[in-house]
Amino acid sequence: MLRKIFLPSILLVLAYGFWISPDFKEISAGVAIFLFGMLSLEEGFKAFTGGLLENMLRRTTDKLWKSLSFGFVTTSIMQSSSLVSVITISFLSAGLISLAAGIGIIFGANLGTTTGAWLVAGFGLKVKISAYAMPMIVFGVILVFQKSKELKGIGYVLSGLGFLFLGIHHMKEGFDAFSGTLDLTKFAVDGYSGVLLFTLLGLIATVVMQSSHATLVLIITALAVQQITYENALALAIGANVGTTVTAILGAMSANVEGRRLAGAHLIFNIVTAALAIGLIYQLTHVVDIVSGWLGIGHDNYTLKLAVFHTLFNLMGVLLMTPFINPMVKFLEGYITAKTWAVSQPRFLHESALEFTDTALKAVRKETLHLYDNAFEIIAAGLRLQPGLVHSDMPIEELIRTANRGDPIDIDERYNVRIKGLYGNIIDFISQVTMDMTVAQTEELFELRTAGRDIVEAIKDIKHLQKNLDVYMVSNNPRIREEYDAIRLQLATVLRGLSLVREQGDDSAAILSLDNLKSEVDYSEAKIISTVDELIRNNRISPEMATSLMNDSSYAYNISSKLVEMGEALFSSGSPDLRDAERSIALEDDEIEAVMLLSQNKGSIKDA
Repeated sequence: MLRKIFLPSILLVLAYGFWISPDFKEISAGVAIFLFGMLSLEEGFKAFTGGLLENMLRRTTDKLWKSLSFGFVTTSIMQSSSLVSVITISFLSAGLISLAAGIGIIFGANLGTTTGAWLVAGFGLKVKISAYAMPMIVFGVILVFQKSKELKGIGYVLSGLGFLFLGIHHMKEGFDAFSGTLDLTKFAVDGYSGVLLFTLLGLIATVVMQSSHATLVLIITALAVQQITYENALALAIGANVGTTVTAILGAMSANVEGRRLAGAHLIFNIVTAALAIGLIYQLTHVVDIVSGWLGIGHDNYTLKLAVFHTLFNLMGVLLMTPFINPMVKFLEGYITAKTWAVSQPRFLHESALEFTDTALKAVRKETLHLYDNAFEIIAAGLRLQPGLVHSDMPIEELIRTANRGDPIDIDERYNVRIKGLYGNIIDFISQVTMDMTVAQTEELFELRTAGRDIVEAIKDIKHLQKNLDVYMVSNNPRIREEYDAIRLQLATVLRGLSLVREQGDDSAAILSLDNLKSEVDYSEAKIISTVDELIRNNRISPEMATSLMNDSSYAYNISSKLVEMGEALFSSGSPDLRDAERSIALEDDEIEAVMLLSQNKGSIKDA
């Protein structure tokens, strides 16, 4: 209900303001232009996130001080704590960084917002920045229409900076003109009642504009022309800081439990920092006067003193809250718990992961692994094997001998419950990955899509294989039982081999293990074919049995091949360069065939 009346109410207030005051119209236009500039700036920086940002995050978040530095530096460069919050939530949801590292980034980002106040107060109000804005917008717009992703990104950054400067200019001009007709300082409120009131107003302004940076610029321009008092400006700045948590909370709504925990940490940090700043505001004001004196800032230069205050109370919050990051992580993990997921529900496909290519790819990879886990149980059960024992150290031959030979499972029913909907969600998510991608990222996404298809096709083949398997596993003919146990042995070997490769992670030796699996699959297929010929010649099995065995051998070969190909795509999650290196050492088909022939020859010599 509130959402439905919120926007119309804002539009009505703005329309009324435009009607009664042209100066209010210019101030509002300045805010709107400034916000549009921030959107353009964010869009520009997103163009440079592919691959580079993931690597930076991995290297700069392994220690707390690095996380804090990353948050501070990126926010100072991008001039948008909201964008840094969205990036952090996306990468945290995709599992690329830890919760503690994410909290460190958010703390650093809060400190990074202070650089914007220094730039506006120290440069934006003393130079006619509109003169710089126009060329930036012109060059930026020209570059935005270029096909190159990098040039387009530079264009958005330039035009974004231009609109930021232009917005500041119009806000300043509006307040200058406004002071001639109305003195807003008449509405100033002294004492703690004024501090609380203007903190609330700063919070509301930030919620409406979805940008603490825009609120801060508005405060500084109003203070520069003495439309608000210095004390009320300090309270507005505190409120703006608290308002930034709304952006984080909104971003976390489409994230997983880790994203919601990060939003909770952001909320705790800003509320605790704001409470301390409000409680100690007069003591902080005294400290601001001392620091300003050290920096050579005049006692009546309230805009720069506001920047000093904004820096001090954010720094105070970081220094006080940083030692409590680990206890905060434990508290949030206990208070905001992950819900129990049904096996058919996607666990990693969140809207927040679509913000960046890196996080989208990570989400698809993790969800496809979830799909494989569901498929693993179906395939193992279809072969009358217990999934837990397939993962164990029990010898494969013993596993086949002691396997359950009870009632068959309904593969169609399990496919519909565990696979069909989940696979559809993955395909739908992949179709939404519309951002520009590098060649390597495009190839990776295609490989992940193919891996999902291989998993589904393997299940369909196990369904066909199961029909005869159920019959011949309990046949009175010992030779046909042996051959079907050989098929089960082949597939169990592949399943266990894939489990071992997965445990090894990003290890080049894993690729060699997959090559070995390929050669074993080819060797098993050739051996079954030669054995069938021998069994038919010696009347050990009937022609009907031989036909079934040949067909099911083909199904087993297809299942094994699809699963190995899936493993090559899914279990190598390192950098593109590492994946290319792994592919370079992988055996080609003709090399595998040569290995297979060598194995056959060795087997023939041994038999002789």
